[in-house]
Amino acid sequence: MDDMKYEMLTELTSRLEAELLESYLEANGVDVELFQESVGQNAFPVTNESLGLVQVFVPKEKMKEAKSLLLLFTKA
Repeated sequence: MDDMKYEMLTELTSRLEAELLESYLEANGVDVELFQESVGQNAFPVTNESLGLVQVFVPKEKMKEAKSLLLLFTKA
């Protein structure tokens, strides 16, 4: 598992919020990968169950920067 290049930054219950965070982080130089179970994304538009969770991953070497940016993002 140490070969993984990305780490999970956070989990969000809204795909829209995850995409906004993705745009914000990428605008600040942090690459982002979003992961959501396809069942939760397509078949059942849930927002607060495990199927609706969107995981936000960033490169390990950018984690500290991403955490700082996430803190600013959540305060806005």
